[in-house]
Amino acid sequence: MNDDVRRPRTQNSDEEENKKPSAENLEAPHTYKAEEGFAAAGANHKMKMKKKRTPKLFSFKHATRKQQLIGGVVAAVLIIGGGGGVYALSKSMNKSTPNVATPVVQKVAEPPKPTTEASKLTGEQISPELNKRQVTGIMIENSPDARPQSGLKDAGVVYEAIAEGGITRFLCLFQEAQPDYIGPVRSVRPYYVDFLLPYDASIVHAGGSADGLAKVRNTNAKDIDHGANGDAFQRVSDRYAPHNLYTSMAKLDQVSSKRGFTNSDVKSLPRKKEQTGQPVTARTIDLAISSALYNAHYDYDPAANNYKRSEGGKPHTDQRSGQQLSPKVVVALSMSYSQSGIYSVYQTTGSGKMFVFQDGTVQTGTWTKAGERDQFEFKDDAGKPLALNPGQTWISIVKTPGSVTYAP
Repeated sequence: MNDDVRRPRTQNSDEEENKKPSAENLEAPHTYKAEEGFAAAGANHKMKMKKKRTPKLFSFKHATRKQQLIGGVVAAVLIIGGGGGVYALSKSMNKSTPNVATPVVQKVAEPPKPTTEASKLTGEQISPELNKRQVTGIMIENSPDARPQSGLKDAGVVYEAIAEGGITRFLCLFQEAQPDYIGPVRSVRPYYVDFLLPYDASIVHAGGSADGLAKVRNTNAKDIDHGANGDAFQRVSDRYAPHNLYTSMAKLDQVSSKRGFTNSDVKSLPRKKEQTGQPVTARTIDLAISSALYNAHYDYDPAANNYKRSEGGKPHTDQRSGQQLSPKVVVALSMSYSQSGIYSVYQTTGSGKMFVFQDGTVQTGTWTKAGERDQFEFKDDAGKPLALNPGQTWISIVKTPGSVTYAP
């Protein structure tokens, strides 16, 4: 059929024709509707997303009476149940982790540092500064013309032996005590140097026997002789020479400082605590050192726990104070004795019989001294070390064990 021949137009044909877009308005109307559709679709999508993010909760405002009643009951059950759960959880936690109180740590205060210490010489409690002092040994006379002496009561340790012709003499050792009047000062003998060396002490004297002076030189003892240190001594007018030479610790300290004698490396005697209240086994003590004029006697004083000293049948007193000498410990050492001319000779090293009087008792044993610079060692009859009470210690050298007697 010829394309130019057209079929008759009908109403349906017109409607179909109208449905087909014309060429000139095909894009515009179609584009407009697409954009509008996309916009509408985007808006709908946003609304749907919003609705998903914020779901509508149950609202009592718009609920019915019955719904409100049911919701209230449910809420109450939830609240009560939640509270019970919290309580149960808390109780469970308390059971698993008991409530233990945190311990309070109290800071313990450090104990105060001690203000005293045992004296290297006497064992008594003294200031640490005093314990740094030089130990000073002084030769003091004991002839009848020298009595009563001064300074003996302040000595820490006293050694008593025969100097010559039966006359006894004292080596007096001082450290913490510093008396201002000491004497009469006399000459030295070699065995006194042996007694002094373990204390690393200076030796104060007015001359000496040839053996005594040689001993001072040969042992390099700290020598303070009157001849070379006259300013440290004085002659008193109430005594006649040679019994009138006196000194003081202050003057001796000046000499010691100039000579470099400022401290001592002391080999101390062993010490212990006093033990009072024991049965008294030695209330009186007698030491036959020489003759009746020089023999020593002691009476035990239980109240003071010391020994009152007498010699020549009289109380042995201090010149200035009149106080009777009262050592805490009395020791008697039996030592081999002989003479060289008028001078005494003692065998200071080795061993011998010993008596120690303290606390109202007597202990016997053995003394030993290994060398001239070694300290005496004391042991009881069982061989155990024997220590001494703190305080003044008086050590007397006797010729035989039979020279010592005592009574309860």
